[in-house]
Amino acid sequence: MKTIKHILTRYTVFLWALLKPLGAWGVLAAAALDGGFIGLPVDAVVAGYVYQNRTLFLLYVFMAAAGSALGSIVIYVIGYTGGEEFLRKRMSAERFEKLHSAFNHHPFWALMFPAMLPPPTPFKLFVLAAAISEMSFVRFLLAVFCGRTVRFLILGLLTIKFGPDVVRLTGELFGHHYYWILAAAVMGLIVWWTLHRKKQRRSRQAAQE
Repeated sequence: MKTIKHILTRYTVFLWALLKPLGAWGVLAAAALDGGFIGLPVDAVVAGYVYQNRTLFLLYVFMAAAGSALGSIVIYVIGYTGGEEFLRKRMSAERFEKLHSAFNHHPFWALMFPAMLPPPTPFKLFVLAAAISEMSFVRFLLAVFCGRTVRFLILGLLTIKFGPDVVRLTGELFGHHYYWILAAAVMGLIVWWTLHRKKQRRSRQAAQE
């Protein structure tokens, strides 16, 4: 375990040395590569940039979100042109149908919500599912961008408050309590959606009276 952590640390330092001279474009490049098939420690990159220059905090957040959306286009194209078989091989038939149904009924939220979550969320599988369900390309990009903006915004705020080591701490937290955190987040989203729907109904009823 210590050897793996050492390798990851050295890899992150090496990546940081390559990207730092590029400024905000380095954030975009790292997020775009991570959004495609090349996995990069993009959270560590964003945290490093924010910690080094807090005045550009929001710029780094938006560049990372934009890079993730652009990189995800690769997965979207693959899924749109024949990714159903690939996805079916990687999950049970029951889970596939549930995921497919979620994208048919609430495509934006079905993609934005997992885009908000850090690893080990299998986000690329959700991107494939969005493409297979023929989700609108514009809505697809907007969902990824909005979800990633929330994710990197929270990461940036935590970095400013606690320093770049927050990436390791949150990674360990999600690694050990992923399903509990996911369940809590889903419950929170359901509560918010229910209250939002009730508010909309009351508004429509008030308008009709």
